[in-house]
Amino acid sequence: MAPPKPAEAKRRYFSVEEANKTLPLVKAIVTDIVHQFRIVNELKQRLSAVLNDRRRPSIDLYSEELAQSHSELEAEEEKLAGYIDELTKLGVELKGPDGLCDFYSIMDGREVYLCWRLGEPEVMYWHDLNAGVAGRKPLPLAAHSGPRSGQRLL
Repeated sequence: MAPPKPAEAKRRYFSVEEANKTLPLVKAIVTDIVHQFRIVNELKQRLSAVLNDRRRPSIDLYSEELAQSHSELEAEEEKLAGYIDELTKLGVELKGPDGLCDFYSIMDGREVYLCWRLGEPEVMYWHDLNAGVAGRKPLPLAAHSGPRSGQRLL
């Protein structure tokens, strides 16, 4: 029998309150991730342009730039992987380069994701594990860490 994957062995379940308490750190890491995704994507585009130019018949003027671009891309991808690993160690799953994240939780006795996207003030949505972002539903108001502007908890 194979040992469990590290992520499965250390699965952390968050209450809405716990997820919201981690948001300052999660937001900082996810901001770095989104920025790093852009850097990596720009480098990949630049590298692709150099490779396309290199295919034209000419003296290989691009070998130095190509080597430098490869090296820079590897370093930036390692940096990105480090940020993602940092987020994963908190128990948060990155779902996309736009800063979409999920926190495992238990709702009504079943596993669900609490869902947050960079730019949202707090965790306000949830979805089933297999539903994805398209299945996001608002959390019941009482589950939030406090009333949203213009709303009161009774």
